[in-house]
Amino acid sequence: MAQSRTETVIDVVPALPFIDVVREFDASVANLYHAYVDPTLVVDWLGPRRLAMEVVRYDVRTGGSWSYKHVSPDGTAYGFHGVFHLVVPREHIVQTFEFDGAPGEVSLDSARFEALGSRSRVVSRTVYPSVESRDATVTGGMPAGLSEAFERLDEVLEALR
Repeated sequence: MAQSRTETVIDVVPALPFIDVVREFDASVANLYHAYVDPTLVVDWLGPRRLAMEVVRYDVRTGGSWSYKHVSPDGTAYGFHGVFHLVVPREHIVQTFEFDGAPGEVSLDSARFEALGSRSRVVSRTVYPSVESRDATVTGGMPAGLSEAFERLDEVLEALR
């Protein structure tokens, strides 16, 4: 069965320190949520294809924490970590996100999972400490990276069907 690709809508409002993202998937909300919280699936889609992902810790529960790194072919590692502040299964995740290379620049990410019959949607908002911090993320390649990650997520979700 051919899967339809859906556009990743990324909204960056010039004077506000956040990014909104909306993306629909050809999958149930249960499978979409599962792909977000199962570390054996997260490594297959989160991040660019050219980097390997290694999960250090992924304790998806309210009060849990996470840590992972992306490793380039030359061995350079890029670490990330945070805390899950709210986890409502198949509905909502709120977590912090911090890049080890920019300590103290912590964003707050919220992802809502919406059922659309046989399809689903994730609606997310990332709030940054400043517009400058948000802009650095955007110019650093976040839009292209996120679109690629969601294309990879489409592949993971196809395999779960």
